[in-house]
Amino acid sequence: MSAAAREGNGGDDERGSAVPSSDPFAAASIVRLGVEQAAAYRALLLEAYEAHPEAFRSTVAERAELPLAWWERRLADPAAPDDGVFGALVAGRLVGVVGLSFERREKCRHQGRLFGIYLQREARGRGLGHRLVEAALAAARARPGTRVVQLTVSERNGSAQRLYADCGFVPFGVEPLAIRVGDQFLAKVHMACEIRASPAGHNG
Repeated sequence: MSAAAREGNGGDDERGSAVPSSDPFAAASIVRLGVEQAAAYRALLLEAYEAHPEAFRSTVAERAELPLAWWERRLADPAAPDDGVFGALVAGRLVGVVGLSFERREKCRHQGRLFGIYLQREARGRGLGHRLVEAALAAARARPGTRVVQLTVSERNGSAQRLYADCGFVPFGVEPLAIRVGDQFLAKVHMACEIRASPAGHNG
């Protein structure tokens, strides 16, 4: 599981001004993706793997050869109904995603993990990254027994680390030589957010 490079700056415009109401990104919706959106999800992540190879453990070639059914299962796996992917939609177009999965082993079922986090360039710096992560965390809180959600992020990606810190994640270690891109080895920062269950009747 990897966090995409430069997902956003962790908030809205640095100057603190509101996004103009005429801007379509102001009306972006955050939804849980269904299998009918598998093709759009695949296209967006292949774009991410191509544009930011330093941010992901998989290569674009490895993912491109997978059948559409693999992507559909990412969105709705009968064997893991709590897992899922949240997307940011702008005028019906998918511009950002974050995946949420949970450990199946008995001793680790209290753990969740964010993966495949990506925002298209024009969608960054508008608070959408924060909204996507918060949607995933809300789903984790609503799941009985969840106590922590983890992620990894490229060590050099300070903007993404600040975004995650704003959402409650704290670093707990650095994985050296985590991936190799060309002749360069890159480290990954491991971050965690402790989860407290939502009050009864409240899912976020």
